[in-house]
Amino acid sequence: MISNNIQRLATKTQSLTRALATSALKNATPKVAEVSPKASAIFALEDRYGAHNYAPIPVALCRGKDVFVWDVDGRKYYDFLSAYSALNQGHCHPKIVKALKDQADILTLTSRAFYNDCLGEFEEYTTRLFGYDRVLPMNSGAEGGETALKLARKWGYKVKGIPTNQARVIFAENNFWGRTLSACSSSSDPDCYNDYGPYLPGLDMVPYNDLNALEEQLKDPNVCAFMVEPIQGEAGVVVPHDGYLKGIRQLCDKYKVLFIADEVQTGLCRTGRLLANHHEEGCRPDMVVLGKALSGGMMPVSAVLADDEVMLTIRPGEHGSTFGGNPLACKVAKASLEVLIDEKLAENAERHGQRFRQELTDGLNKDVATIVRGKGLLNAVVIPSKPEYDAYTVCLKLRDNGLLAKPTHGDIIRFSPPLTVNDEHVTECLDIIKTTINSFA
Repeated sequence: MISNNIQRLATKTQSLTRALATSALKNATPKVAEVSPKASAIFALEDRYGAHNYAPIPVALCRGKDVFVWDVDGRKYYDFLSAYSALNQGHCHPKIVKALKDQADILTLTSRAFYNDCLGEFEEYTTRLFGYDRVLPMNSGAEGGETALKLARKWGYKVKGIPTNQARVIFAENNFWGRTLSACSSSSDPDCYNDYGPYLPGLDMVPYNDLNALEEQLKDPNVCAFMVEPIQGEAGVVVPHDGYLKGIRQLCDKYKVLFIADEVQTGLCRTGRLLANHHEEGCRPDMVVLGKALSGGMMPVSAVLADDEVMLTIRPGEHGSTFGGNPLACKVAKASLEVLIDEKLAENAERHGQRFRQELTDGLNKDVATIVRGKGLLNAVVIPSKPEYDAYTVCLKLRDNGLLAKPTHGDIIRFSPPLTVNDEHVTECLDIIKTTINSFA
């Protein structure tokens, strides 16, 4: 009975997948790779039994190793999304897998009701590596952002002296840091906030990369923090002007406001530095939010870094997480950080990123790809939509040519491979990307 249902759903989904592939186009009918019965069955199961909160590129993956993934039909692809930069160390890095397996046989979870022999080791390594007094481990990146907001408000009341329930946090427009109600309440993207009101008070926005607008908001003595991505990832890899982060630091110092750097996507060597804020001198944030690649793609692990003045405003019983700081996560996260350092992945991202942007700038047809931008191996290409094609169509053809990427905001393709790519990988991928994009000219 179940097999018959799956087969019926598979047949239905073959049509659905073809429709999905053309839905973003106006009047075009692009050629779409034939979907196998095996892949169709997988699409059908998700379509029938799962929530429809994602619209994946139609490819069903079953295996990954380093910079490559394979689909259920055995086709091999370069992964140029890296799970939104959660796989900086590559798929299934052997050192991280070993740390996971070894600890899984010993002790996985204690809660924070008791001490365990892994948390302190992770905390010491992490704080020394990043240069902060303390770290508070959580699970998802959104939880990391929520933790930073709670710390900022607590600091605002306990240290800055903001009147009760009057604290404000400022964000940049077009930010993306999660799907919680706080994240929805601080978003300028209708897809993120529509129909989720009423929204949390005290969360306001200013234009990104605009220090004058920021200063006007920081003049309010009830502002406790400004939370910002050093490079806006989900917005399309938007890189601010040089000096923006240093300017934020100076304004936050001037008005006694905390500078929170959301480095969930930009951190951990992705942009060619251990943290993206390291590209500028004199801009050390008061808090740094980490996630994604903190576990090398093994499990949800996030963390907030801060110094004593901020971190010690929260006392026992005022914030926590059952799984935050569990032994398994601590071993995995420490191994993941060690891989970044030992394999010099920041340097690798910087070197290959410069080549990547230069060759795409020189080699792409300007009528199809109008902008190439990024830092390190967090890059994007702007593909203005036309009746004949759009960024989604280009991603489908990239898939057919052996490279997986996904559009954001309709006309932008983000290219962010694992930081373990080598010269041979980059050469082949540049050829795939240039040939594919230029074929639409």
